[in-house]
Amino acid sequence: MSATQLMMLAINASMFLVVFKLGLDTTFAGVTYLFRRPGLLLRSILAMNIVMPVLAIVACLVFHPSQTIAIALIGLAISPVPPFLPNQQLGAGGPSRYVFGLLVATALASIVLVPSWIALIDVAFARDVQIPASKVATIMLITVLAPLVLGVAARRFASSFAERIARPVGIVGNVLLAAAAIPLLVIVTPLFWPLVGSGVIAALVAFTLVGVALGHALGGPDADRRAVLALATGSRHPGIALAIATINFPARTDVIAVVIYHLVIGALVALPYVIWRKRTRAREHAA
Repeated sequence: MSATQLMMLAINASMFLVVFKLGLDTTFAGVTYLFRRPGLLLRSILAMNIVMPVLAIVACLVFHPSQTIAIALIGLAISPVPPFLPNQQLGAGGPSRYVFGLLVATALASIVLVPSWIALIDVAFARDVQIPASKVATIMLITVLAPLVLGVAARRFASSFAERIARPVGIVGNVLLAAAAIPLLVIVTPLFWPLVGSGVIAALVAFTLVGVALGHALGGPDADRRAVLALATGSRHPGIALAIATINFPARTDVIAVVIYHLVIGALVALPYVIWRKRTRAREHAA
């Protein structure tokens, strides 16, 4: 097993723990919230999984970025909510029911939508690209659905135990994520650095800015819900984008670097929005 594969395995383990901790803090009603709000569910899917992929494809057709950047951007655009994003969404004042409901809804929807988008791209651009629905389902099960359900079940049937372990699980998950992510960034930097002159940073910044703006616009009249969708639309699950790249373009190892760096660049670009939302909420509560 290579160092990169080892780091990715550690990141997957950390995401499992982070989402398990989120499950310990929510309920079944919370994770199924969006399925009882069809209008909000439709707007969320529209922003994340319809409009953003269309914009990414159009941008690639208009600006003709390198193949590496195009693969990464389109792969990210059709991916669901990343499992570590809910903490940032909650910090921006997002309602927990919408945060967890969006995580589950987009994970389930991705099992159908991601292979569907790949099939459309295959037909439209005559590219031999594919990703089995079973592969998407496996990634979603391991990184989102299984840990979340286990956490919710633990809270429901062993509440005192869930309360005791919630904080330690969260700490271990976050520490493991940092311990794996930092060396991984060091490993992929030699692959990412040669791309800097090709506009990769501008592309990743634009992806997040457009995603945040789009999610904010389609999030509805409630400001806190808009913040949740804004952050979700600007940040995507790296596992799906990496699976698309490794299955269809195994020689393009530089795509891995672009997807990994999206996590860092996207978080930095979205930070002013999070700070603005926190300050706005503080002023509203003080009024």
